[in-house]
Amino acid sequence: AISRLEADNWFNAAESIMTTDTQPKATSRQVQINGQTITLTGISKGAGMIHPNMATMLGYVGTDAKVSQDLLQQLTTEAADLSFNAITIDGDTSTNDSFIVMATGASGVEIPSSGSGFNVFRQALIEISQQLAQMIVRDGEGATKFITIQIDGGKTEAECKQVAEAIAHSPLVKTAFFASDPNLGRILAAIGYAGIADLDVSGVQLWLDDVWVAKDGGRHPDYKEEDGQRVMKKAEIKVKANLGRGTATQTVWTCDLSHEYVSINADYRS
Repeated sequence: AISRLEADNWFNAAESIMTTDTQPKATSRQVQINGQTITLTGISKGAGMIHPNMATMLGYVGTDAKVSQDLLQQLTTEAADLSFNAITIDGDTSTNDSFIVMATGASGVEIPSSGSGFNVFRQALIEISQQLAQMIVRDGEGATKFITIQIDGGKTEAECKQVAEAIAHSPLVKTAFFASDPNLGRILAAIGYAGIADLDVSGVQLWLDDVWVAKDGGRHPDYKEEDGQRVMKKAEIKVKANLGRGTATQTVWTCDLSHEYVSINADYRS
């Protein structure tokens, strides 16, 4: 294996770590820092047993930027929280997960701990990590739909994520997505049982894409079932809720739960 090491072998590496994945997952981008170019390239693996903290997934990002170990650790943790720790396919976790960021310094471009150069590198690392994480969700076992769940108006990011995960982990919500069923009750119920003790449900608003479906905790008076049905038939859907209690926001990505997921995991044994 060592004799086959090459600079352009990322795609082969992505293929080599696949299990129930249907396709290799790889991405790369270049950004400018003070007029100099640096490259970030990454691969990931995962399709089932995917749940934040982290999951049965592998993620690797390499960059030719020069980054101190402490700064790289800080940025890696932040990137993981905003990407691999913000996805879920089936709510199951595993002991086999890793997210590793490597900086070779080969470009000679040093990343400062603050300022514009720091911000450019930080954003690039977050974006490439999110892209790799979302590839896992899109390739989820039996998945037919990619779902973004955005929770706004919370007191803290933690409670926003708590609500987002309650929606994303609900088998009833996920099967409704598979059936293209705009079942508002299932989504609102998940918000209600998410564990926010002092949540005033009369302040909750809910949208499916651009369709305002629930207002002040109940069905929007202008909502029409056919509008919700139109959204739910899409391959990519955004669920947005506003809790009406603050300015915090958080996003989680998930998929639907299909017959195929059951078949794969009934037949597959590790």
